Amino acid sequence: MTSVDTSPAPLTRKPAKGAGPWRRRARAGRLFVAPNLAAVAVFMLFPLGFSLYMSFQRWDVFTPPKFVGLKNFQDLFTSDPLFLIAIRNTVIFTLGTVVPTIVVSLVVAGVLNRKVRGIGIFRTVVFLPLAISSVVMAVVWQFVFNTDNGLLNIMLGWVGIGPVPWLVEPRWAMASLCIVSVWRSVPFATVILLAAMQGVPETVYEAARIDGAGEIRQFVSITVPLIRGSISFVGVISIIHAFQAFDMVYVLNGANGGPETATYVLGIMLFQHAFSFLEFGYASALAWVMFAILLVLTVLQLRITGQRSWETSRGLS
Repeated sequence: MTSVDTSPAPLTRKPAKGAGPWRRRARAGRLFVAPNLAAVAVFMLFPLGFSLYMSFQRWDVFTPPKFVGLKNFQDLFTSDPLFLIAIRNTVIFTLGTVVPTIVVSLVVAGVLNRKVRGIGIFRTVVFLPLAISSVVMAVVWQFVFNTDNGLLNIMLGWVGIGPVPWLVEPRWAMASLCIVSVWRSVPFATVILLAAMQGVPETVYEAARIDGAGEIRQFVSITVPLIRGSISFVGVISIIHAFQAFDMVYVLNGANGGPETATYVLGIMLFQHAFSFLEFGYASALAWVMFAILLVLTVLQLRITGQRSWETSRGLS
């Protein structure tokens, strides 16, 4: 009597339908992304790692790097009086740039959000600074701020105000720098805020109008709370740009952040130690201190704004 094998036949899993094309698409996607990842690694990750390594070294290009531990950071906080001056000037410049930029951008975006005849021309004029490089813009503003023949002093003379030494006296140098920075920053901030305003539902405004709220009341009580996230984004970007300010300061006020030390900001200090004094280790330590300050400020602002946005959304729900 012969035995019959009753064990189940081994199951063979068939490839899922469409798995082959999906794998080919995934492989093609990785190939397309690879150059970008390589560029990020070469131009971002490697410089970050190298600067962190150099912050613990003493190096002037001509001699081999020498490990000094935390001495660069120690000297920065304890032995360099210019660091405190640069911090003070950077904070003043940041406040004098970020706050006016947000306020002016809110007003301009609110005007551009209105359906008025000829508003397209106004939008073109407002966005024009985005097409101009910072260096070219700073050169133009040098002529505007000229003490004797500058356009701004000529216009002030029409109303009986004497010539103002914008770029000559320390008390006016920082003010002139803030004016240029705000003029440069407003167009970008306006684009972000205008896009956010156009995303606010019209039904909310209709309900407010039924309740008798005017346009200013609608703007303050509805528009601003609902675009708080975009305002926070503009604030973070403006703070980062203000802390990294260099090109405008260099062109307007010189490589030393003059007159005297009126515009000696962290960007100028970093440039001097890296390319004038060839203290690359010290400059790297300064760069990482700037990064730490920006990181703390950004996290704090996002947390505060996020909490307020959550409270606002609960109040409107």
